[in-house]
Amino acid sequence: MRNRHLQSQSDTMADINMSPMVDMIFLLLIFFMVTAVFTKDAGLGINRPQAETAQPLPQEAMIFTISENGEISHANQPYQLKQIPNLVKEQLPDKNGSITIIADKNAPTGLTVQLIDQCRLGGITDISIAATHDAP
Repeated sequence: MRNRHLQSQSDTMADINMSPMVDMIFLLLIFFMVTAVFTKDAGLGINRPQAETAQPLPQEAMIFTISENGEISHANQPYQLKQIPNLVKEQLPDKNGSITIIADKNAPTGLTVQLIDQCRLGGITDISIAATHDAP
């Protein structure tokens, strides 16, 4: 009888409860999904022109996009031309920053020039136009 008691006790010890481990895996999965850094491409949906002398964008630049149909946006928010000088003054109050314009290659050239002018009225003179690097 004593052996029977020991045998049943050892059978229960052999079982491993997987529920806590599965719970921990799900908690870790949720933790990593929440804390992951997602990069955003400001020029999503913009077909940039190609240039052989294109250089990488500076990471700290304020980025404006101009879509093919002439919509201006910054940080995925649409803006009108008349709002740009105040936005630039708010975002770059020390006037030491830079601005990069990502314009679709089919966007109106006049709108790009007007955006550059509005950025200059906001006090920034370091303005670049983005292009994709065209390999020779």
